[in-house]
Amino acid sequence: MTTEGRGQHARVLECLGPAITAGEYRPGSVLRTDELAQRFEVSRTVVREVIRVLESMHLVESRRRVGVTVRPTEEWNVYDPRVIRWRLAGADRPRQLRSLTVLRSAVEPVAAGLAARNATPEQCAELTDHALGMVATSRGRQLDAYLVHDVAFHRVVLTASGNEMFARLGDVVAAVLGGRTQHHVMFEDPDPAAVTLHVQVAEAVRERDAVRAEELTREITLGALQELDVLAP
Repeated sequence: MTTEGRGQHARVLECLGPAITAGEYRPGSVLRTDELAQRFEVSRTVVREVIRVLESMHLVESRRRVGVTVRPTEEWNVYDPRVIRWRLAGADRPRQLRSLTVLRSAVEPVAAGLAARNATPEQCAELTDHALGMVATSRGRQLDAYLVHDVAFHRVVLTASGNEMFARLGDVVAAVLGGRTQHHVMFEDPDPAAVTLHVQVAEAVRERDAVRAEELTREITLGALQELDVLAP
């Protein structure tokens, strides 16, 4: 695909994907390739490529003699980071944030306990570096810089658990943390108590204290749920 084609592909995908996840195309709606090509002023080839991507997310399915049909919400690949990002951009953001944060509260404490048992010295050092980075960027409305360290910290926890299923959730956690910042579902500065808890988790992992690492991480995720009660009720 040419550079122009890739640009057109991205433009159409970033219009159609959010429209589907926002409910502008209801489940069962039929998308016509010719109509989409005309609407977006692109070739049918570009539209077909976009449809293939949407099919990979289980947002649509192609059926002979019917066309491209929007699938029911319960069939979507809700773990796809792009689907998460599109849903967070829509009107259903509060419910989506809560759903993702509940998922985090179920997974991350266990992952942190495993990380305390399995983390390599290099991973322990990474956790400490990112925790200190969070401290350094937690004041002065530096949310974008803070987000970099926050995402990296949680990715390391999930990877250091040694469980490949947990590790694959790194993109999901990155999407929800990024969505909170992008859509201003954060205080102007992060909660100091939460920042301190991240530092303590890094210490617990380094000291191989699995019980404490799990308990502290559970406090972090419960705190995130409580923030949603205030910022996205």
